[in-house]
Amino acid sequence: MKEKIKEGFKMNFEFASYFAISVLCFGIGLLFKAIPQIADKWIPVICFFSGCILGAVAFTIGVPDFPANDIINALAVGGWSGLGSVGIHQVYKQLKKGA
Repeated sequence: MKEKIKEGFKMNFEFASYFAISVLCFGIGLLFKAIPQIADKWIPVICFFSGCILGAVAFTIGVPDFPANDIINALAVGGWSGLGSVGIHQVYKQLKKGA
């Protein structure tokens, strides 16, 4: 009985990879936003490609529980996580604006 419970209790931390990439892309976006020569319209593109690079790096170094089995999926996971960081920033910005 204990063995059955142990097997069923194995936790999955795939979300941690998404979170880590999103946080890093958020920081990269803020860094580029601080550069006056870069227009705000390019920040989502920068976050997307930063996420792709981080996803490829995470896949290559073998991050445990990374949710991709090949490089194409790793690029997609990273890219969407990068775009997710832009969405998170927009939610914060809109909530701040409405308050």
